Amino acid sequence: MTNLVGKIVKKQGMAIGTGVHFGYDVGQGAASGRGLVVGSGVAVVVVRLSWKGNSMEQRNISRRAFLRNTSLAAAGAFAASVKAEECDSSKASKSADTSKILNYNEKMGYRRLGKTNLMVSEVSLGGHWKNREAGRYWGSFANDEVPPDVAKNRTEVISACIDVGINYLDITTPAECLAYGAALKGRRDKMYVGADDYTLCPRSDKRCNVKDQSFNVEECLRRLQTDYLDIWRPQAKMDGKNTDEHVAVMIETFQKLHKQGKVRHLGISSHCRPWFEHVIETFGEFEMIIFPCSAKTKEKGQAPTKENIEEVNPGHGADQTQGIFAKVRERDIGVVTIKPFFGGSLFVESIGKVKFPVMGVGSKNENDLARLTLQCIIANNAITATVPGLSTVYEVENAARASYTRHLAMTAADQEWLMEITDRQWAALPQEYRWLHDWEFV
Repeated sequence: MTNLVGKIVKKQGMAIGTGVHFGYDVGQGAASGRGLVVGSGVAVVVVRLSWKGNSMEQRNISRRAFLRNTSLAAAGAFAASVKAEECDSSKASKSADTSKILNYNEKMGYRRLGKTNLMVSEVSLGGHWKNREAGRYWGSFANDEVPPDVAKNRTEVISACIDVGINYLDITTPAECLAYGAALKGRRDKMYVGADDYTLCPRSDKRCNVKDQSFNVEECLRRLQTDYLDIWRPQAKMDGKNTDEHVAVMIETFQKLHKQGKVRHLGISSHCRPWFEHVIETFGEFEMIIFPCSAKTKEKGQAPTKENIEEVNPGHGADQTQGIFAKVRERDIGVVTIKPFFGGSLFVESIGKVKFPVMGVGSKNENDLARLTLQCIIANNAITATVPGLSTVYEVENAARASYTRHLAMTAADQEWLMEITDRQWAALPQEYRWLHDWEFV
């Protein structure tokens, strides 16, 4: 996960911004903290990727060539016509017709999700919640039957989301489809739903075909008890080894199902940053993307020379002259971020201890830590929404306050406390989450 930046970057000999940490409200003018000057513009530690691999040499693939050549011409023409400020999703709700915003709450911030044109809450709902073994998510239910206590809990959480102004739900497992299908029964139109099934997704070569990916979507629809997805957001391989042909299959599947009215918009999620940037550069069909982002920042106040600009495990021939946020602004792509709490590893007091059903309101320290982390992430105007997993109604209300109070900005004490804990837990990430270090600079 990543919060980034903390250094100045130059492009073509011109400084494009000051080092900015997501935890500062960059729209409030100059401020300072921990030796870092924060201005009114966001500078990202940008990373350009020079993709290397067999897939880029496969120029004779007819399906991919057709999709790429026809779509990118239109995407390029569009990008050239879009002004930078129009891609600032955080400004969108100021000029939007609020009567058309789903679940509109005047205290919640809403942002335009790129080319989808959906106005989504800047704090939204991730599909995960604590399971009975204190794990972070539910994978499946026996016989596809939702336990009554789970259905009750998810119904209450969805109701709370609607009340506080949350309007986007992002889900990735069969159990999540079933549980939220029950929770949304009779009110499917109250939530934008982005979905994929990690057991059927294109992380396996043998499933990278239109037939299997169509089945993936059909199973999501069946379990959700709905006839459409607002967004199909297939989950790519974690190591970035999906080929361009695999990506073309995802696009072809979407186009087929879109014509049938079963999916409305196309997104994609990945844990491999360099591969992701390659896909954004190569394919123009994706309207939104999903990747990890947290409150972690590398602060660096020195001049941007080759020796002092750091990059963590770039891979795929990446260099340091371009980055993912520059690309999404240029191409008008919505950004939803996941793993804000390092997969729960941020919370020392409760990780591995708190089980479903979660009782009470939890620890004040961890509630504050969660809220400040979310506030830190949504300070970046290139991000449309962050989607924490929320186990209780109180967690929903606490997460919403990250948006409600964002205009107040963090105090210096809050900033210092947040980064002290974040730095400590970042250094102590368990093995299964150390790949998040790849997302420290984007």
